[in-house]
Parts: sequence; C-alpha cells; structure tokens
Amino acid sequence: MGTGIAPGQLDPLIHVPARLRIVGTLAALPEGDTLSFTRLQELIGLTPGNLITHLRKLEDAGYVVTEKTGNGPASRTSVALTAGGRAALDTYTATLRDLLAGF
Repeated sequence: MGTGIAPGQLDPLIHVPARLRIVGTLAALPEGDTLSFTRLQELIGLTPGNLITHLRKLEDAGYVVTEKTGNGPASRTSVALTAGGRAALDTYTATLRDLLAGF
C-alpha cells in the first residue's frame, strides 16, 4: 500500500496533533497489544465523538484496527496499531528528525 507521500514530507494524516497522540500512544504498547476505546480516550483526552472521527481516518488509512465485542452496556471496543501504522510512525519520526537536523 503506497502512502503517496513524497520523500522528506511529513505524513499529513499523522501530523494532526490528536492523531499523532493516538498513534504515539498505541505505538508505546508491545506489538499486537490493544487498548480499550475508553482507556485510549482517557489517555488522549478527547471526547468520544472526536476520538471516533480520528480513529476512522486512521483505520481508513490502515494505520489502526478496531474491534468491537459484546452488545449493549457490556460491549467493548479495542484499538490496536497495525504494522503499517507502526511503519508510518517510524517514517514520520525519521522525517521529523531529518527536518529538525537542518536547523
């Protein structure tokens, strides 16, 4: 899956502060681990609606996966960073380091 991002350019999808916090928080977990939607919301400090909107954009790009289990009050949504999301964050941070090294 190509990102369409020119070399030396920051990924605009990750560059949005809320999405950078989401991806960074998930990247701090061991690969394959998940966070509950509620715990991620607590860590990031977004409203449920805002978090859903950002997660949809990241999921559409293949950077995160969400999985809902159960129904009603017992339902739980878990969120995980994909290998593609981890790679995109690695590329983003490397590009940012390169840009900052020029100052």
